[in-house]
Amino acid sequence: MLFGSRSGIAGSVYGAIVVMGTLTAGSAGGERHAWKLAVATAGTVVVLWMAHVYSHSLGESLERERAVTRREFTAIARRESSIPLAAAAPIAMLVLGAAGVFRESTAVWLALAIGIATLAAAGIGYARAERLGRSATIAAVAVNVALGLAIVAMEVAFRLH
Repeated sequence: MLFGSRSGIAGSVYGAIVVMGTLTAGSAGGERHAWKLAVATAGTVVVLWMAHVYSHSLGESLERERAVTRREFTAIARRESSIPLAAAAPIAMLVLGAAGVFRESTAVWLALAIGIATLAAAGIGYARAERLGRSATIAAVAVNVALGLAIVAMEVAFRLH
């Protein structure tokens, strides 16, 4: 579901971008407190996931011209669960950094690397689901990875100032 199902790909991309953006904003200025970053990232992802589920429910309600049922709402939440799932491994790296398994700066970079890997895997998953050829697969992965690398570039820029 996290990397390859049709229903999980979009959420994986969105979740990875949210995680990476939160990490970059949270570590701006060179301060890296892995525990605070883990909590902020988890909180941000959960709130944005809830907003995502809510807004999709509103959209479906308007489209169907009736309120969504509890069952439909639950199905939407389950369908969008790849958003918080995409945050699990990066947050785990931050927790390990906070626990002293490795340096906090290493934890941040590992979390960002996992975000890039998630984006690449989502691009591959999309290409497989759509049965794209080699060139289109490379393009799908490149677009996803470029989004992540743009965030990494911001992290580097923050570190240089």
